[in-house]
Amino acid sequence: MNPFERSEYERRVEVTKERMREEGVETLFLSDPANMNYLAGYDGWSFYVHQGVIVSLELDQPVWIGREMDRNGARATVWIDEENVHSYSDDHVHSPVGKHPMDAVATLLSDLGLDATTIGVEMDASYYTARSHERLREHLPNATFTDATLLVGWVRIVKSEAELALMEQAAELSERAMRAGIEAIGAGVPESEVAAEIYHTLIAGTDEFGGDYPSIVPLMPSGEHTGTPHLTWSDEPFSEGDPVIIELSGCRHRYHSPLARTAVIGEPGEEMRHVADVVVEGLEAAIGEAKPGVTCEAVERAWRETIAEHGIEKESRIGYSMGLGYPPDWGEHTASLRPQDETVLEENMTFHVIPGIWFDEFGVEISETIRVTETGAEALASFPRELFSV
Repeated sequence: MNPFERSEYERRVEVTKERMREEGVETLFLSDPANMNYLAGYDGWSFYVHQGVIVSLELDQPVWIGREMDRNGARATVWIDEENVHSYSDDHVHSPVGKHPMDAVATLLSDLGLDATTIGVEMDASYYTARSHERLREHLPNATFTDATLLVGWVRIVKSEAELALMEQAAELSERAMRAGIEAIGAGVPESEVAAEIYHTLIAGTDEFGGDYPSIVPLMPSGEHTGTPHLTWSDEPFSEGDPVIIELSGCRHRYHSPLARTAVIGEPGEEMRHVADVVVEGLEAAIGEAKPGVTCEAVERAWRETIAEHGIEKESRIGYSMGLGYPPDWGEHTASLRPQDETVLEENMTFHVIPGIWFDEFGVEISETIRVTETGAEALASFPRELFSV
């Protein structure tokens, strides 16, 4: 079931080990499902219970550990050998008798001879809890723990050609779903019906390939709520004159390509048209600035200086590195297009450039997922950059 060749995974592990050596990490325990997938290939909806992947400088392959009932799922998806697939019994899950999955993880680390090493853990990962850390420290008193939250994230930031091929397929799904969503919007149509049409299109895919569930649900604020970027949908009907923002992403083997557009039911007002024109101009200025050797803050500066010519300011970042992801996010939590981010762009980095402008009364989002190329940057999707009237 792996979408990549074994050599691709082996390369990722070696690059990760190089970074581990640089940061003085001997053992890495990963609980972020995207990082688990990246290095071991594991893919299952089991991240609501504790699981993880161990990478050691002393071991040839990563080691997976999770709930016993998920062991067959690991066998079906990971590239590693059977001997490196481990599990803990179900009485560790939400246990009323005081057991915890990290008890089993600590035992495994001890059995592997890694209990007295410098262990990097993901202190700020969504699925690594305070109790998890507490239990590991309790059971491994001879280990030295260090924060390795973004260690693998910085490895993931430059994509291989195989990864980019999946992101291009995800972009095709995004285009189809965006078109379906915009066409479904209309006065009197419940918001939930439009969301359903988007979901259907994202998952049904094309004649050649289907889609996966995205890490973030389609975001679809409407009316006066378009000034608030992260609302979803209700079952209320749209009204004539409503602006509607759609932000979504196709997903292919967990790789994303987000896309955002704004539509108006009826004719947009002059102010909204003006803001949309400014967003497009600024977006294209930012993409035009992106190239190898340029910093993230320089890309944001091109946007900021462009919109300043129209008397508009925006404080929040305008983009972030992304690609492989699981709920709750498709972002990599590394580089951001914002002031003071001095990350230098490299070929085959990918970013969601989303320079939305939000006011109290309305907002406008028009975004692109871009790939940094040898000489510049290119959008993965090909969808009109405009304010739509429906």
